[in-house]
Amino acid sequence: MVTPNSHNEWDDLKEVIVGTVEGAQIPTVKDKALHSIDYAHLSDEEFQNIPTGPYPQKVMEEMREDLEEICDTFTKLGVKVHRPAPRDFSEKRTNGEWEVDGYYNYCPRDSMLVVGDKVIATPMTLRQRQFESETCKHLVDPNHWIDFPKPKLGDEMYDRSDLGRPTLMDGPDPVFDAANVLRANKDLIYLVSNTGNLAGADYLENYLKEHFSEEYNVHRVEDVYAYIHIDTTFVLLREGLVLLNPERVKEHNIPEFFRNWDKVWAPEPYPTQVLNDWCPASPWLGMNILNINKNLVMVEEHQVGLMRELEKWGIESVPVRMRHARTFSGGPHCITTDLVRG
Repeated sequence: MVTPNSHNEWDDLKEVIVGTVEGAQIPTVKDKALHSIDYAHLSDEEFQNIPTGPYPQKVMEEMREDLEEICDTFTKLGVKVHRPAPRDFSEKRTNGEWEVDGYYNYCPRDSMLVVGDKVIATPMTLRQRQFESETCKHLVDPNHWIDFPKPKLGDEMYDRSDLGRPTLMDGPDPVFDAANVLRANKDLIYLVSNTGNLAGADYLENYLKEHFSEEYNVHRVEDVYAYIHIDTTFVLLREGLVLLNPERVKEHNIPEFFRNWDKVWAPEPYPTQVLNDWCPASPWLGMNILNINKNLVMVEEHQVGLMRELEKWGIESVPVRMRHARTFSGGPHCITTDLVRG
């Protein structure tokens, strides 16, 4: 079992969880939660016609191959790799108020937030993903694992009547995915969006104050990107250097925390192939990169423009093949949880 130790996004990576595609599917229960978070842009009729169930076999096989190659790359770089336990995501889970099936183990970043020597299983936004972190719990010393209370996620938590604001409501539950947070030592940058409400930021901040010996600051980022996670909008490259999405971040809405940081504006991403009906990620998934250390990052192989831009800042790239990253909605940062850095 691992004793975690990871304080930021850029220290030397030593141990990492890499996701899998085993059992991956689009949930078959088409409820208000799924419609409001992953398919808010679709009409009721369009939502009812989305494909569900297992991803196409060829897509699964190719993504499985790519993930194995990524694991081999980590091993060659001296990084120890851990994998989630298998699970049948077609199995229904319930909290007594609703019953849903699940998604996958592909994006461990979404469900687990590593803060210092603790792994926090966060109160996730989607009913269909609320139990994902359980597949990695066996990897971590139980004295260093924290389960935040699971929200009830009643229908009142979701409202897609005005897509100009987050479809996730601010109560009654604190709710957030781990991928709404970036770590800069004692500073946590928290994106308020469809996958993280203000109540979630408040809960995280209060918990850290009450239960952690060191003082943490939770910096709320609002009115930048309402859709889902933070790591296609902001990427922390090293202390004082941030990669920004120029389509979403402008001079007027740069978070105060980054005002004095050096800024790298991401070039237009290469739009990799995607199955458009399968809840695809935007082309900006191309800037979803993972630091191996402060001078080396893992990047999807087609993002040549981004690699060239990073070279100007003394950052080299390890290109990796991820043929269906957008179809599965996860790049190098999404598919990993860094357990040990330093």
